[in-house]
Amino acid sequence: MKVLIFIAMTLVIYSCQSTSELNYPESRKEKIVDTYFGVQVSDPYRWLEDDLSDETAAWVGAQNKLTFAYLNQIPFKDELQKRLEHLWDYEKISAPFEEGDYTYFYKNSGLQNHYVLYRKKENEKPQVFLDPNSFSEDGTTALAGLSFSKNGRLLAYSISEGGSDWRKIITMDVHAHKQMGDTLVDVKFSGISWKGNEGFFYSSYDKPKGSELSAKTDQHKLYYHKLGTPQSDDILVFGGDEKYRYVSGSVTEDARYLIISASKSTSGNKLFVKELQDLNGPLITILDHFDSDTYLLDNDGSTLYLVTNLDAPNKKIIRTKASNPQPKHWVDVVPETEHVLIPSKGSGYFFAEYMIDAISKVYQYNYEGKAIREVQLPGLGSAGGFRGKKDQKTLYFSFSNYYTPGSYFAYNPKTGESTTYWKPNIPFSPDDYESKQVFFNSKDGTKVPMIITYKKGTRLNGKNPTMLYGYGGFNISLTPSFSVVNATWMSLGGVYAVPNLRGGGEYGKSWHKAGTQMQKQNVFDDFIAAAEHLFEEGYTSPEYLAIRGGSNGGLLVGATMTQRPDLAKVALPAVGVLDMLRYHTFTAGAGWAYDYGTSEQSEEMFQYLRGYSPLHTLESGTHYPATLVTTGDHDDRVVPAHSFKFAATLQEKHQGDNPVLIRIETDAGHGAGTPTSKSIALYADVLGFTLYNMGFRSLPK
Repeated sequence: MKVLIFIAMTLVIYSCQSTSELNYPESRKEKIVDTYFGVQVSDPYRWLEDDLSDETAAWVGAQNKLTFAYLNQIPFKDELQKRLEHLWDYEKISAPFEEGDYTYFYKNSGLQNHYVLYRKKENEKPQVFLDPNSFSEDGTTALAGLSFSKNGRLLAYSISEGGSDWRKIITMDVHAHKQMGDTLVDVKFSGISWKGNEGFFYSSYDKPKGSELSAKTDQHKLYYHKLGTPQSDDILVFGGDEKYRYVSGSVTEDARYLIISASKSTSGNKLFVKELQDLNGPLITILDHFDSDTYLLDNDGSTLYLVTNLDAPNKKIIRTKASNPQPKHWVDVVPETEHVLIPSKGSGYFFAEYMIDAISKVYQYNYEGKAIREVQLPGLGSAGGFRGKKDQKTLYFSFSNYYTPGSYFAYNPKTGESTTYWKPNIPFSPDDYESKQVFFNSKDGTKVPMIITYKKGTRLNGKNPTMLYGYGGFNISLTPSFSVVNATWMSLGGVYAVPNLRGGGEYGKSWHKAGTQMQKQNVFDDFIAAAEHLFEEGYTSPEYLAIRGGSNGGLLVGATMTQRPDLAKVALPAVGVLDMLRYHTFTAGAGWAYDYGTSEQSEEMFQYLRGYSPLHTLESGTHYPATLVTTGDHDDRVVPAHSFKFAATLQEKHQGDNPVLIRIETDAGHGAGTPTSKSIALYADVLGFTLYNMGFRSLPK
């Protein structure tokens, strides 16, 4: 495809002609035209893609000034924020894990910005080991991951600054409790996996030219860092000869093998194995194509146990020898079933969690594939965990649903008995709420599940404020889980509804593919049908409906509000992918092509993307829902330019009194590692904006 870009700066300044009292900031327009397959597409706000420019910074400041002035005048905003803080303020801890001489666990006393890592020896009191709240004064530096050496005496941990996906890796002597060696920089989309006690593997991209927050990054590589040596001496282990966007390396628990996964997109990977006795030794290919998602679950000596969806869309566990690991030598251990498998391992067993209509059931197997038992769960909801080392005698699992706060249970894999390990003391009564799973027909007749949660006794009179949340992409499954934000919403009489849209992984690879590329419209149709089901059953009506989603879910909201501006009163696209013609030109965006396709792929694909791209389907004179676009200025995954350009265009073309605003968090990224204080402030604004635009002038009782 030949793309011609004509750039001519113009002095024309556009000022929104809204009939509301809001005076939207001026957004300068340029005459920029791209030509796709002979079709000219204007991009007047492209200058907002430059996150380094003073003009973009001034625009962000002007938008935030207007947005926060609007949000701060909502009469119940302070009360709402206090309710969120009150419900958020309870002690939270993680399951414990053992490394070397210590048992570690995470704890948050309630409103701390970040969880603190504690450690203890047997019969001793826990001591603070690593406190991310001390990393920066404003809480914007977060702990992003950690890994202990095989003997547990060394630690490598990564930090994120300002919400960026770029990381630094710091090493520590655990016994001396002090930093050692140099800090590694420019690390991105990386795990940390130790080679014994000598050093570790990590992944990163070549440093991009221009802005590290928006410039394209598509050459991922795996490195080995030996302790006591400078980063400049790190060994390139994999990558460089062929271009991969996502490369990772993990070491088996016995430190015998390095497993390398290499991908060009978010779906499909090649897989390799290397014996670690010789880092320069041969790399054995397990899979040489991208036709499946396959990864190592465990090994037992030279036997590898892999999880794969190759010829098994719902996944299975197989075994093979490291010396001849190709598919022709595979033997099924836990075969594929009609339900999607989510496996884990610990204490010398495999645990197979199956999603049955997005609800968990868990079964225990030995390494020969013999079923031991079904694990008894506390109820209907989502279970997670059952992970640990081979010699671990007790495993831990979590359980929650939309109205039950997450608890941890200790599980004895020998007997199958479980006991409550930790239960939160939170000022919220699950007994007052209920969830109902329903199935509705989408536009093409496909049956789609949805879980609706609300306060018991809610009247189905069509007047309940309702939050419809969706995602629908990248094989990601939405399963029931507790959220303080949603609990606050429901405590105010709100209904919370989550449909399991196509594009997700709830029903395996076929369900995922049914919401990708030229079938992406299925996702939007499913979401629209979910809203219409809520109307038909009396849960709510368009005047009391808010649609919400983040990232790919932000795309979902953007496409829904442009295709059906009458569907909802409020639209809440968060960190959304909103420019479908150029998403692949930023950071690692090209890796999303499996789900989306690209505008360069073919004329047919270009036309399809243009037909639903939220930025390109906004129409002048249309009454759009009250819209609060949210993003972070350090989001280098879905760059904020998506939200900036969408907001500027929406303010230009929207007709009517509904406010269309953008809230831009500073020193924040795609969401991970966001300090608690910023999260509470954000959700107070989001929920306040929603209720206020549904007509509430005080909090519902």
